[in-house]
Amino acid sequence: MEPLPEVTDPRIIDGRKIAQDIEAKVKNEVEVFVKEHGTKPALATILVGEHPPSKLYVKLKHWAAKRVGIISEDHKFPHETEQEEIIGLIDTLNRRPEIHGILVQLPLPKHIDERIVMMKIAPIKDVDGFNPLNMGKMLIGSEGFVPCTPKGIIRALSEHNIDPKGMEVVVVGHSNVVGKPAAIMLLNRNATVKICHVFSKDLKSQTQKADILIVATGVRGLVKADMVKEGAIVFDVGITWQDEKVYGDVDFEDVLPKVKLISPVPGGVGPMTIAILMEHTLEAAKIQSE
Repeated sequence: MEPLPEVTDPRIIDGRKIAQDIEAKVKNEVEVFVKEHGTKPALATILVGEHPPSKLYVKLKHWAAKRVGIISEDHKFPHETEQEEIIGLIDTLNRRPEIHGILVQLPLPKHIDERIVMMKIAPIKDVDGFNPLNMGKMLIGSEGFVPCTPKGIIRALSEHNIDPKGMEVVVVGHSNVVGKPAAIMLLNRNATVKICHVFSKDLKSQTQKADILIVATGVRGLVKADMVKEGAIVFDVGITWQDEKVYGDVDFEDVLPKVKLISPVPGGVGPMTIAILMEHTLEAAKIQSE
């Protein structure tokens, strides 16, 4: 991938800079953890199949782990691997005390039930925040391990001194990975939240009302300037791979003149997501070492 240009426009959320700050803090705390416990935090990743973006995401996570001093184990399986084999590995990793975090890279092949797989990860090692227990805690406002991308959005708002309380939020996309948890986390912070999806009527009339607009559909260039409120804050969480380049759900150049803040693709929520995964792995190691 080509190096990203330096962010100079104050309207552009520099996810790389926020991620670097998170990683620097994690690295320092990992060094303290190692001195106190004589062992390093460790993350195990599970990848099933040959989905190119997933392979890249896993590689980026392992690179981040190396940067902050976290051990990372890479478990790869062919596409046709049966669900029982994946669950068997998760059971083994749950029992290994030296493994503190378990991450199953999504999406999984269609013959594997993601919900069952996520239920098998021990909640205390669920650093991606997808186990139903951790999702349920989030729903009642007791946020522990939550999905990393929505947490990155919350972190970016905090970095820019934005309190979402009372703001109108529209989330486009209702996945368990981004849309639903982002909506719940913003509700927990007393925003007024609406979720739109492929069956919503007149999307434009909904997005035009948003003080904070979060778009996570995987439809390249879905959101144009006429769909965005003047002075809105826009988080583009969509990823489309085309001709070996990555594109977002928001027509960035079209929308930029209207916004107060916007996250680019690439270089926006992606780096923050990975940095927060490192933060969660360290936190899991601390909890399991008490």
